[in-house]
Amino acid sequence: MRRADRLFQIVQILQRTKSVTTAHEMAKELEVSDRTIYRDIQDLMSNRVPIEGERGIGYMLRDGYDLPPLMFTEEEIDAIMLGIRLVESRSDPDLSRAANDVLAKIEAVMPAEKRSLLQSVRHIVPQFSTPPDIYIDMRKLRAAIRGFHKIEIRYRDTVGNETDRTIWPMLTVFFDPVQLLVGWCELRQGFRNFRIDRISSLSTLENRFPSSKKFELKAFLEQQRNVDDE
Repeated sequence: MRRADRLFQIVQILQRTKSVTTAHEMAKELEVSDRTIYRDIQDLMSNRVPIEGERGIGYMLRDGYDLPPLMFTEEEIDAIMLGIRLVESRSDPDLSRAANDVLAKIEAVMPAEKRSLLQSVRHIVPQFSTPPDIYIDMRKLRAAIRGFHKIEIRYRDTVGNETDRTIWPMLTVFFDPVQLLVGWCELRQGFRNFRIDRISSLSTLENRFPSSKKFELKAFLEQQRNVDDE
């Protein structure tokens, strides 16, 4: 590995972990010695890369640092393309279009010799079943999730009964071929899953729910995972 590539990857590791990372952990991932990482860290710091920490404790990157122009390894390009193909085949048209816009932006800033890797076919994502029709605007749903806005939905259950619900939308889950909305239901006073194809209408409310509810969701999902593992 070229030294310039290794320095770039050290910055990537520090950005990815968002916490203190030891030189030994980075050395193990990059398959070099701890001493090499210590030397590289000092070189990065001397070039004003905002890394904090010291030997024996670990290092972290201060928020707000931007990497130089995009460079990707072949493995990273494979990861990007697989993600884009999955979004294309599993999501709604707006998100699929956004994925292709991302690809176009990446392609525009990549060196010419790497662009061919974006076009070569190395991953195929087959779709064995047709996803059910979705009747709501998924852009509105995603905006509500990002902005912590409550929503009102009309929901049809498995036997066809419809109810009006006020939901605190948290996240969407892809279970081929359906998508689920996970959120806090004011009617049931608990976290619930809603099949998005069974939502016939959605309106965004001005009221917001506390972002701290996300921590309760995390605990709920962890509890569900532990139950599944038993």
